[in-house]
Amino acid sequence: MSTPGISIIVAIGKNNAIGKNNQLLWKLSDDLKLFKQLTTGHTIIMGRKTYESIMRPLPNRKNIVVSKNKNLKIEGVTTVSSLADAFALCKGEEEVFIIGGAQLYQLGLPLADKLYLTIVDATFEDADVYFPEINMNDWEITEQRNYAKNEKNEFDFEFFVMKKNDNLKNV
Repeated sequence: MSTPGISIIVAIGKNNAIGKNNQLLWKLSDDLKLFKQLTTGHTIIMGRKTYESIMRPLPNRKNIVVSKNKNLKIEGVTTVSSLADAFALCKGEEEVFIIGGAQLYQLGLPLADKLYLTIVDATFEDADVYFPEINMNDWEITEQRNYAKNEKNEFDFEFFVMKKNDNLKNV
């Protein structure tokens, strides 16, 4: 069986901020709709803290939680102790999504084929969790959409779909 395509889906502030006190820093209804649309029907992989911020398995998706606690059991969720173990459960799948947190993003970014990136048009100085630096030379933008602040979106934001440059695959 083939290895799945590994995708990262993340929303970041202009300073790479992704959260504070295990919560998102913004309310962006349109971004959450994109997240649901893209991940429904696929496997999502997250760390324990990300799961605790959601507090339930996300419906119509296979939920995998990576935790150092080998005894962790969560109803409706598969728990594993490493990202490699999570990927092993996804053989034959076309695309799997790493949805957070910072540690899994750090481990997954070099392995990812695709990046779904939302950049919130704001800087969050009080954040306590950040996405790793993205070397934009490693990625090619294949899609870009702009969203304006409105009653459902607290900030302007841009949504990008990026694929890893072909010359970097299998390096």
